[in-house]
Amino acid sequence: MFDLSITKIAVLLVLAVVIFGPEQLPKLAQQAGRALRDLRRLADSATRDLKEGLGPEFADFDVTDLHPKNFVRKHLLDDDMGLDDLDPRKFVRKHLLDEPEAGQAGGASMAEPMPEDATAVAVLPPGETPPYDSEAT
Repeated sequence: MFDLSITKIAVLLVLAVVIFGPEQLPKLAQQAGRALRDLRRLADSATRDLKEGLGPEFADFDVTDLHPKNFVRKHLLDDDMGLDDLDPRKFVRKHLLDEPEAGQAGGASMAEPMPEDATAVAVLPPGETPPYDSEAT
């Protein structure tokens, strides 16, 4: 979530010792732990009050179902369709570039004629830069 590595944590600890001093650091850690515990207790009581207020017909209600990703997965998508199917990059790769998905034998058949108004899309190999037209900009 915060992408903290060992070096970043070490830098934060050194800064905390320099700013607050070694005498104040244990007191601050104790206050932070107490605040976190109170916040967790407040969230648990709010969840419990919400479940009690909804009544017995919502006994299996889970607060995590309100997260948009979980809501879409549970209520809007079919069982055989996942959120990965809605990824625009995969959609373009599958439908416009005719690249095969993982596990498929091949892409679009070459026997099918290409429409006259369709233009071929050239895919650059990795590392190659696209052509640049200085007069076009």
